[in-house]
Amino acid sequence: MACPNPLHHLWFFNTQRANLYYLTFIAILCSFFYLIGIWTHSTTIPITSSSSSAAATQCSLQTLIATTPNTITLDFRAHHTAADPPPTAARVLHLPPCDAKLSEYTPCEDAKRSLKFDRNMLIYRERHCPEPNEVLKCRVPAPRGYTAPFRWPESRENVWYANVPHKWLTFEKKKQNWVRFEKDRFKFPGGGTMFPNGADAYIDDISRLINLKDGSIRTAIDTGCGVASWGAYLLSRNIVTVSFAPRDTHEAQVQFALERGVPALIGVLASIRLPYPSRAFDMAHCSRCLIPWGQYDGLYLIEVDRILRPGGYWILSGPPINWEKHWKGWNRTQQDLNAEQNGIENVAKSLCWKKLKQKDDLAIWQKPTNHIHCKINRKVFKKPQFCQAQDPDKAWYTKMDKCLTPLPEVSDIKEVSGGTLAKWPERLNTIPPRISEGTLKGITAETFTENTELWKNRVAHYKTLDYQLAEPGRYRNLLDMNSYLGGFAAALVDDPVWVMNIVPVEAEINTLGVIFERGLIGTYQNWCEAMSTYPRTYDFIHADSVFSLYRDRCDMEDILLEMDRILRPEGSVIFRDDVDYLVKIKSIVDAMQWDSRIVDHEKGPLQREKILLAVKQYWTAPAPQEGKNAS
Repeated sequence: MACPNPLHHLWFFNTQRANLYYLTFIAILCSFFYLIGIWTHSTTIPITSSSSSAAATQCSLQTLIATTPNTITLDFRAHHTAADPPPTAARVLHLPPCDAKLSEYTPCEDAKRSLKFDRNMLIYRERHCPEPNEVLKCRVPAPRGYTAPFRWPESRENVWYANVPHKWLTFEKKKQNWVRFEKDRFKFPGGGTMFPNGADAYIDDISRLINLKDGSIRTAIDTGCGVASWGAYLLSRNIVTVSFAPRDTHEAQVQFALERGVPALIGVLASIRLPYPSRAFDMAHCSRCLIPWGQYDGLYLIEVDRILRPGGYWILSGPPINWEKHWKGWNRTQQDLNAEQNGIENVAKSLCWKKLKQKDDLAIWQKPTNHIHCKINRKVFKKPQFCQAQDPDKAWYTKMDKCLTPLPEVSDIKEVSGGTLAKWPERLNTIPPRISEGTLKGITAETFTENTELWKNRVAHYKTLDYQLAEPGRYRNLLDMNSYLGGFAAALVDDPVWVMNIVPVEAEINTLGVIFERGLIGTYQNWCEAMSTYPRTYDFIHADSVFSLYRDRCDMEDILLEMDRILRPEGSVIFRDDVDYLVKIKSIVDAMQWDSRIVDHEKGPLQREKILLAVKQYWTAPAPQEGKNAS
């Protein structure tokens, strides 16, 4: 066995000792320089002393402390700082009440502003919103004596006079059974110009011509709606109607509809598309609506064709239908009325519509379920030609086209373009064809199902936070400002409410067509502008991620003032958004005299998204002797 080498052990020992010396030396050196650094970076220390000789002989901090009995002042101030900015006064938010004369102010349908625009084709009745410097920074008051509306279904027949103080229609339409004034309220017997026996009887007449009972017809639009009695009485048959009329000489007709608890908007067929997607409605209706259907190359019937679903119906009553019987009462010549009816018939044929029935004062046409035959007969009908390279769902300030909106392609004459819709109520939760056929990028059947369940849970949670939402009948008119797939409205379908679903024009994906395919209603809206509705339209507003969507697009105050305008006194709002936005919103709504509080997300406090609950306080315009401040 080999012997160990003693020199190796000696070398190893010396190496260890040398390393120890080296480390010790480094530690001492570091400590020395550390102390030097402290001394050189120390601020000069002023000393209060009675002995000048002692102060002169000090050579170190340690000696100084040891030999000086007096106080040492150490200066820890930063010596390289910028000057503080000058103080600025905090902004005091002031959102006062508007003048009492603005209690029915509709910013984008203002009568004075409209007079600046062309009267041709009623363009002056369209939306004309104020310029940014014209936007009012005040809260629109309710009229003096305003009272919470009657609850549905009593509201269908009753409206408080104080809420809509206009008697003109009671005189103008006295013989047509529209509305009567009794003591402190208006009574709505359900009549109309073409249905003096009541809307129910009139709807029964329609039902004898087409099937209104099997669930195949769910969504309808009433053009030139009057006080919306047709839509009001269709609700009992599970048909939901969007009624619209311009703000014109028939003062407050849309406002009456809304006070009755019936879906309605201010609108007009003029030069721009109606704010709905293509293939939206199962049925369209005109009862003496005075729209010139046969003029302008059939432009207005072409627009109705765009928004009717394949196989949908158009119902016309009033001039010129049954003119042989009524021409004297209408104060028109037989030749004029006959020419008008021939014009309508020709436009309908050019759109490939089939006239199903004409009985007494009613005529009904049906749109084809696809355009296979219609493309062939373009050789016969030179006008209108099919539109080329246009988005049929784009309908926000979009000019109407004198061309026929093509239906989605099909491979068989029996196939329904765009897909067959399920019948109501199954239609609500069946995968909409726009999703099942993959026409909406990124939205799948699974997305739809998950979203439906998500909103069932969220609405159930809302009802634990807002007891008024949970109380059947407390709310009637609801608005969802950012609806996506309509899940919020779908979750409330069994409650006695209706929801106007809004798809903002700034939304990444246009989903309004899906909402209509579910059997719900809605419209487009840019929330930087006012909505086409009267003040105090809605009992409840839901705002999901609205303010994060409109970040840097427009002033948050303007959106909130518009919400205040269209919300009834004592109405509620639920905001859902990032907590930073909700904090800002709360500061503004508090200045608007709303009661508000922020609560946690339903999943708990760790979520950045929170919920803000707000209630608009009751206040009205002052009595004349009380001055200009709201009561």
